[in-house]
Amino acid sequence: MVRERVIKQVKTLKNNPANMSSDHLEKYPDAPRAPSERILMTLKMQGALTSSQIGERLGITGEGARQQLMKLSNDGLVREERRSASRGRPSTYWHLSEKGQARFPNTHAGLTVEILSSIQDELGAEALDRVISARETRTRAQYEAAMVGCGSLKERVARLAELRSDEGYMASFEDAGDGTFLFVENHCPICAAARFCQGFCRSEQAVFEQVLGPGTAIERVEHIVSGGRRCTYRIGKVAAGAA
Repeated sequence: MVRERVIKQVKTLKNNPANMSSDHLEKYPDAPRAPSERILMTLKMQGALTSSQIGERLGITGEGARQQLMKLSNDGLVREERRSASRGRPSTYWHLSEKGQARFPNTHAGLTVEILSSIQDELGAEALDRVISARETRTRAQYEAAMVGCGSLKERVARLAELRSDEGYMASFEDAGDGTFLFVENHCPICAAARFCQGFCRSEQAVFEQVLGPGTAIERVEHIVSGGRRCTYRIGKVAAGAA
């Protein structure tokens, strides 16, 4: 039966011991790592940087960072870009390559898409919508419980960043200085699912709006699925008199 096959696939995904995304590089508490892993993490979190900038962030010399970057480049994990400045020689900036991005795994991407495809093809698009809706309901309940005791919008955004980081999204936030906050997710562990059905992205944004409280406005300004390096949301209070 189709239903039994889908249930078996879900159990395989849940019980497979290789499902280590929350303990892998994308769960990023400041723990000691090999220099190369720390550089990969820095580029994932910060985007393109020079070797000097990387050295400053990691507390090593620029030359030490450059030597590590050359090794990573030889392994195909990073790539360089020359940027011209108004004066002097061009600067070399380093990015993660596609292979480097793959070090931050999209957990069981192939199996996830296969399961979603099976649900959609065999049970219909409405069944897939129900799966997404059920996930949204469970996530909202978990987040709302974790928000207890958070009074201000800043406190709630900070707690949301903690929750999302625990799930592998490498989340952070900053005060934009204009009454809003920039909420950033540097990694998407469900990217394959989101590319297959962007209902997952819409659902997650809906959860954010619900758990951050009434009167909160959220605008997504960067989107990994649309080609961005990260997902970024601008969060603030709805302007007085706005509809």
